[in-house]
Amino acid sequence: MELTRRGLLTGAATALALSGLAQRAWAIDPRDLPQTAAALRAFPYTDEIPGYGALVDDPAGIFDLPQGFSYTVISRAGETMSDGLLVPYKHDGMAAFGGEHGLVNLVRNHEVKVEDVDLGAFGPGRRLASGVPPSKIYDKTTNGLPMTGGVTNLVFDTSSQRLISHHLSLAGTTTNCAGGRTPRNTWLSCEETVIKRGEGGQKDHGYVFEVPAGGAGLVDPMPIPAMGRFRHEATATDPRTGIVYLTEDMGDGFGLFYRYLPDDKNRLHAGGRLQALALPEGRDADSRNWINNQPYWRQGDWREAHWVDLRVGRNPDNDMRDEGHAAGASWIARGEGIYFGENELFFACTAGGPERLGQIMRYRPSPLEGQPGERDQPARIQLFVETHNSALMEMCDNIAVSPNGH
Repeated sequence: MELTRRGLLTGAATALALSGLAQRAWAIDPRDLPQTAAALRAFPYTDEIPGYGALVDDPAGIFDLPQGFSYTVISRAGETMSDGLLVPYKHDGMAAFGGEHGLVNLVRNHEVKVEDVDLGAFGPGRRLASGVPPSKIYDKTTNGLPMTGGVTNLVFDTSSQRLISHHLSLAGTTTNCAGGRTPRNTWLSCEETVIKRGEGGQKDHGYVFEVPAGGAGLVDPMPIPAMGRFRHEATATDPRTGIVYLTEDMGDGFGLFYRYLPDDKNRLHAGGRLQALALPEGRDADSRNWINNQPYWRQGDWREAHWVDLRVGRNPDNDMRDEGHAAGASWIARGEGIYFGENELFFACTAGGPERLGQIMRYRPSPLEGQPGERDQPARIQLFVETHNSALMEMCDNIAVSPNGH
């Protein structure tokens, strides 16, 4: 979605105002959101949010912020990194991992696609690729050049506000959009594509890759096939069970919501079961509220959540989602950001709702999540937010839960 710079900061300032309201009230009840939206419409928030002041023009033309706020640029596309390669373009999903002595490890995706031939870490003409061992590059194009997507790791000193080091950590993938952190201090990087061997590359794509937050170089680029091959967007891992929840960003709105039950929660590559979310009415349940303008549910409603097994393979025709739906799984309208909070997770559905302005779902796992007896104590899912007003929310994408629970 295209946004103006001021429009982007307006949204950020609106989020700040909402978080301030939430801190005063501890939480915003979803039933209050229409009133909150009405209050926001009364704000002159194109230029100012009450309590923060007017946006001050940034001479550098990057971010307009209220008086007293500042930003620091720590990484720019095209800069030379510590390993001699270049910072790739198209920065996307990222996670921060706390280190010692005020250091933070950042692990960042780059949604560089096959056609973005000069935007990766190897530079124009991919001239720097000769210094990278072929075994560290997952795939090459049909003419033998390395794919340009991937992941970079950065070490940042919060005390001095200085970038200490940065390097390429995953190479030869494509369209690395979002992902998610794990309790093992690793990052799961997701490919948001289902291009097949021969469609620009020599291997299939659409997988999840794992990257350590504290790694010092390139990882062995091993996909996790058991987590499925589809248009992956993001992941969230339950620290209690190790179950990984995954979203699928299908532009047509016909995607599923998944979970991966690993055989060994500390070794995702060891295999596991992939399942899709089903609502009580089975495939007749439309979580998107798209059907005939008759909403399946309304904001604040809860439903029991069940799961159906999927047959995982190469998925060459991208029809695993159709098989899942036929088995009872519910359609999800462009699942995107997902984040685990306090014993529950939230995920964004970019095109959900009758006006397709977006939804946010809230999922509370079963006490027996993924175990025998789960059906007797099923998980629950709530339509947490469904906007009918683009001033409040429009096509929500990434999402996070703050340390104070908002």
